[in-house]
Amino acid sequence: MSQSTVEINTKENRKTLYTYLAKSYGSDKAKELMQKHRRNMFGPGGLAHALGKRSMEFFCLYFLQDIFVPKEDNEARDLAPVHYDMWGEMEDLMIHDSHDAQAFVVPRGIGKTTAGDMALSVWAHCYAISHYTLVAGKTEQDAVEFVKETRHALEENPYIRYAFGQLIDTNKGIVNKLELELTNHTKVQAISSTSSLRGKKYNGHRPSIIIADDYQGKRDVITQEARDSKYNTWQQDAKYAGDKAVFRDGKKIKMATKFIVLGTILHRDCFVSRISNNKAYKVMKERVIEDDVDELFNSGHWKEFKRIYFNASDPHAEENAYEYYYQHEEDMQYDVLWPDKFDCLELALDYYEDPISFKQEMQNDASKIGEKAFHHMTRKPREVIEQQHFEKTMLLCDPAVETAAHNDSTALLVGGLTSNNFRWCREGRLVKVPFDEYIDNVIKLLEKYEDITHIWVEKNTYNGADVREIEKRIEADASLSARRIQIINERQNKNKEAKIRAISAKVDNGSIIFAEEDEDFREQVMSYEGEGYSLHDDAPDVTAEFDRLIDEIEDVPQVEFMDSAVLFGR
Repeated sequence: MSQSTVEINTKENRKTLYTYLAKSYGSDKAKELMQKHRRNMFGPGGLAHALGKRSMEFFCLYFLQDIFVPKEDNEARDLAPVHYDMWGEMEDLMIHDSHDAQAFVVPRGIGKTTAGDMALSVWAHCYAISHYTLVAGKTEQDAVEFVKETRHALEENPYIRYAFGQLIDTNKGIVNKLELELTNHTKVQAISSTSSLRGKKYNGHRPSIIIADDYQGKRDVITQEARDSKYNTWQQDAKYAGDKAVFRDGKKIKMATKFIVLGTILHRDCFVSRISNNKAYKVMKERVIEDDVDELFNSGHWKEFKRIYFNASDPHAEENAYEYYYQHEEDMQYDVLWPDKFDCLELALDYYEDPISFKQEMQNDASKIGEKAFHHMTRKPREVIEQQHFEKTMLLCDPAVETAAHNDSTALLVGGLTSNNFRWCREGRLVKVPFDEYIDNVIKLLEKYEDITHIWVEKNTYNGADVREIEKRIEADASLSARRIQIINERQNKNKEAKIRAISAKVDNGSIIFAEEDEDFREQVMSYEGEGYSLHDDAPDVTAEFDRLIDEIEDVPQVEFMDSAVLFGR
């Protein structure tokens, strides 16, 4: 024990203890307390033990210092104000009992699980303030990781072991990948978001703390039904999963169950958005960049960087853009939420790659969802496009049966990929034609673009009848049959809205380039506002399939069509 005391009673730890004692009681009282308790500053019932119960910030910086304080033997980063603000909100929630529900609407990447629910759970169970803590993660794997991290903090941490003793003993409680039963007769349990919160008890206690950590995923925000289901399930479960406060003779003798939600906004009507507008919750909302990112990254030096970076005609575009950045690096800096974590150049590249996702996950801004998917399009004359060297070229066919003005069009797209990974819509057609003319269009495009090696045909409409006719026409033509063109015929089962919005960044930043001459095709792409908002989506739909398939076609096994006589004879 004496050796442990020497290792723990260090100058750095005494400084941390004094700093937070002075913060709570003033410098004179802090000196008096440290002198009075000099023989037990950090042990059971000592100063650090007592102060940690009153200050979560001190608890994290002393007892969890190997996680939160940078040292030579760890990889911790300098904390940002957002982390201290989170601990302050949790102190108000748990220590001052100022409210019963807290939402942390914070960006991805700031360590909200570690600084939020893990730190809170360890603190609450070291002091047995929570008899039972229930954490709901997005998936079971998320739940497993949370329990693993919490167990490590309780079991391996020398500062906690010295002050609180052995809190994890596999011989005296349930300890598995989803549950931790502590020696002080408290329990931490994690579940996936698909599991119900209702009916959960431990030793007759309902959960003292219920946490939703990244409770929603992208599948939970795609449709209105999914969004309603996620929010309503939480609200209904929460109503019956916790306990109300207990009062006796006008005095509160037991706090109500505390509800904590941590997450990012994925849609303006998603679970986290609704929670942040729920009057029952106190909300802390943060974003990585305070500036308007659309304005920031599309003006001044960043606009020029973007122009250089996405110059499809420059084989050294990326290197030249980096060189421009380093020449103007000082002028291109901006304030970020966590300076020790976020790099201005990396954030800009993330934004250019996918502005919508960036604004969702880093800025907690989903205001543009449900509006136009595409805001900018790079156009080139077909003559210029055809001067490129294409590594792959394919033809995509999304047929339509009816030909009336209000019906969908048959969408045909010849798409090529160059070595710099740019996608070129060499020719896009929207035609309202009967079956035979649709097949004629396909054959004419095959004849026009001799480097087409693959044809993708959507199967939902003709169930393969068009593929059989295309194959028949190819076999009848000596030059086409000699090219051994491969045909992929598959049904579209993916969510169309998500699929189209997934290419919005590539269209906006110029990674997908369109032909100037294909006006109808281009206009339909640019006018897409979302499923249920746009009258027609044939062009953006087939463009999204092109983006998905062009990287995969080398791996598609060759399809050979055999005459029925081979199988059944003449």
